[in-house]
Amino acid sequence: VQLQASGGGLVQPGGSLRLSCAASGFTLRSNAIAWFRQAPGKEREWVSCNNPSDGSTRYTDSVKGRFTISRDNAKNTVVLRMNSLKPEDTAVYYCAAGVIITIKEELYRYWGQGTVVTVSS
Repeated sequence: VQLQASGGGLVQPGGSLRLSCAASGFTLRSNAIAWFRQAPGKEREWVSCNNPSDGSTRYTDSVKGRFTISRDNAKNTVVLRMNSLKPEDTAVYYCAAGVIITIKEELYRYWGQGTVVTVSS
């Protein structure tokens, strides 16, 4: 059972990235999914989540209008599309899955290994 995150990299301010998180050993369809991030020297913070029941999504204020979370049940994958990236978006991004839709990281059961996003000119 694991989540495998990918898609991070170096991008200039204003650029875009697409993060992907593939699940194996379990089905994402019935799980709440979320993305968290941890910037250098800071605690990990919640970024976005998606409710499996109704497809509703939530975002932390700093990424609203720029990031989009989605799931591809056929591919058992979670995607985070990030546009208009800013230097303050630089962080290690983690995907997570669990039975409860929440912004509390301790309630997510499955975690990806993290993928590094660096926004710099």
